[in-house]
Amino acid sequence: MHRVDVMLIAALVAAALWTVMTARLLRAVVALAVTSVLITALMFRLNSPIAGVFELSVCAGLIPAILITTISLTQRLDAEQLIARKKQKLKQYWPLPILVIVAAILLSRLNVSLDFPAILPPPPKEEDVRTTLWALRHMDLLGQIVILLGGALAVVVLVREKRDAK
Repeated sequence: MHRVDVMLIAALVAAALWTVMTARLLRAVVALAVTSVLITALMFRLNSPIAGVFELSVCAGLIPAILITTISLTQRLDAEQLIARKKQKLKQYWPLPILVIVAAILLSRLNVSLDFPAILPPPPKEEDVRTTLWALRHMDLLGQIVILLGGALAVVVLVREKRDAK
């Protein structure tokens, strides 16, 4: 395993911890997007560019956009509620950093190979991304389209309800 992979995995764990430990919803959404970007980088390192593109567009792009839209339509917490939420998060997730550190120590002691074989053989060199998407991965493309349309519809519904409430 290369140093870059170790650094990406460490950053991924840190971003995931940031996602669940922060009390502010907007910061949690940003941390979730950072986590998805790091997962995308790992997918590209594992020679899965199509999965990486889907991860980047849906999980780092669409989902944070929907969540930020939803957050903008909700009321902000006052200072007392925020402190209570931070205490609740700390009480709920305090063992998580300890478990991550213990797991990292155990994994470093074991000689585990993280060189995963590719699930699908890489396409021949003369094929480009269009051929791969439309010939080999058309169901993935259809799923991507459905998710994007569903997300766009959710944003439209949320914005319309906010406008109708005024």
